[in-house]
Amino acid sequence: MNKDISATVGQETPGRGGARASAVEPSERKDPPADAEGAGPASGTADRKAECDAAMAGESADTPDTSPAPSTGDNFDGVTEPPGTDVDTDGEGDTEAAGDGRAKAAGDGRAKAAGDGRADGEAEAEADGGADADAKPAPPVTGRDPDDAEGAAAAGSTEAVGAPRSVAPEPARSLATGGRPRALLAALLLCLALVAMVVVQVQRPLPHPVFTLDVAASASRQAESGFSLPWPEKGQAAVAVEGLGTVGTFGEQRPVPTASIAKIMTAYVILREHPLEKGEAGPAIRIDARAVEDGKAVHESRITGLEVGQTFSQRDMLKMLMIPSGNNIARLLARWDTGAQDEAAFVDKMNEAAEALGMANTTYTDPSGLAKDSVSTAVDQLKLAHAVMKFEAFREVVALPNADIEGHGRIYNNNDRLLMAGLGIRGIKTGSSTPAGGTLVWAAYKTVDGKDRLILGAMMAQHVTGPDPNGANSLVLAQDNSREIVESVRDALASTTVVRKGDVVGHVDDGFGRRTPVVAARDLTMVSLPGLAPEFTFDDGGENLAHSAAAGTLVGELVTAVGDAEHTVPAVLKSDLTEPSFGERLTRIG
Repeated sequence: MNKDISATVGQETPGRGGARASAVEPSERKDPPADAEGAGPASGTADRKAECDAAMAGESADTPDTSPAPSTGDNFDGVTEPPGTDVDTDGEGDTEAAGDGRAKAAGDGRAKAAGDGRADGEAEAEADGGADADAKPAPPVTGRDPDDAEGAAAAGSTEAVGAPRSVAPEPARSLATGGRPRALLAALLLCLALVAMVVVQVQRPLPHPVFTLDVAASASRQAESGFSLPWPEKGQAAVAVEGLGTVGTFGEQRPVPTASIAKIMTAYVILREHPLEKGEAGPAIRIDARAVEDGKAVHESRITGLEVGQTFSQRDMLKMLMIPSGNNIARLLARWDTGAQDEAAFVDKMNEAAEALGMANTTYTDPSGLAKDSVSTAVDQLKLAHAVMKFEAFREVVALPNADIEGHGRIYNNNDRLLMAGLGIRGIKTGSSTPAGGTLVWAAYKTVDGKDRLILGAMMAQHVTGPDPNGANSLVLAQDNSREIVESVRDALASTTVVRKGDVVGHVDDGFGRRTPVVAARDLTMVSLPGLAPEFTFDDGGENLAHSAAAGTLVGELVTAVGDAEHTVPAVLKSDLTEPSFGERLTRIG
């Protein structure tokens, strides 16, 4: 078999037994040691031909190759196999002999051939006692048995270049112990984590629905034009409407002389200490010598014609105090109340009462107001008027234009000009003096929605230009200015619907971005003046709204106030309030 050696180097040639042999360049081949077993004196040409035949021996055509091909560039102890070259490294496989590619095992099944690639020059092949090269292919191997290398090194032998090396078989990889189970475990853990997250998310406590007051929707229906009062040119004044509070003030609220309106506090303390029931006359009060003497004074208001030892009921004494404004009666009541010989202890009570009522700019020095250092303000006098008008006996007395006093005769009210004016004015008290000018505290009524609405006012420091004996002309000025204010307030005071049934007054937020409107269950009507905007608040009664509720469910009460008047109206759901869906629970943030 003469073949061109150069044409076969680096090619794979199929052979029998499933073995592969790789050829190398002749220049890289080393001769086996001279003392290799089985080597004889053969010609170099025959030896080379045998080596080339062995190199060209390929895989058997009738046996499939089941071993994995070694990777290109695999290095075995420094020897690099060329790419594309298959090497049979199984020492137990069939060995193709030089020349005809077949080897017969002799005797014990072991055969030695030159050039089989073993370091000691021997090639061992295990056989079944003469089995031919058609045996099954050996398992694939991936490396060299380190024991062989150690043995070879110990023997001091040299491997031939290009000879196949015996390596240990590589363990087959199992999918059951590789990366795939780890991936399945990771996926399972991820699924469990997602399930746990979903369970936790949907089981989270729901936020309590919260009501938000819609100020814009519940704004009051105010008149297009505001309300203004016809204030005087000078002095100070203040006006209040029962239920609305103070509706206006004028001038600097600094302490000025009170004149006889100080008697309002005297009556307040007497009635607080000695209250009278409706129609009750009260205890008898004896006239003392000082009261008779004070009744003779020329330059002050007093009750004349009194006699020592006379007695008058407490109610009649109040009439003589408030209607004709008797200074001597004011001092007598002060001494009667305290049992003292003078009025000092009673004046202390007056100032204590003023402080309790919040009259911060008020000071009393006598029970009649004659002293110029008894001072107050219009705003403070409104506070006192509000308190004293709660006594029914006081209201009855001050509303009288005149009164008949048993044992004395008829007395007339100094404020009859206003009491008889048809403006619903029913008291309270006038005052005048040179230091004080004209002062007036008044009470008027207007019937609205079938109910009398109380209007209170105070005007102080009214002074006319020109002659003014004891402030008499200034008192007229105070009365005229007060009349204009009373007329203005009465004309404007009316019933107003500030919220109508069905008006949206707020919304319920369920915490998921859904807002359910809340509406007024009925009209909210109140007495007011144009331009006075009510203030709205909401009272839920301390109860939390359920997560679901039908339309019409009570949410709370809308509370509105103007001044010190407070009104309420029920607020209900306009539409159904529903619980959040599963998807809303799942995607809830926060």
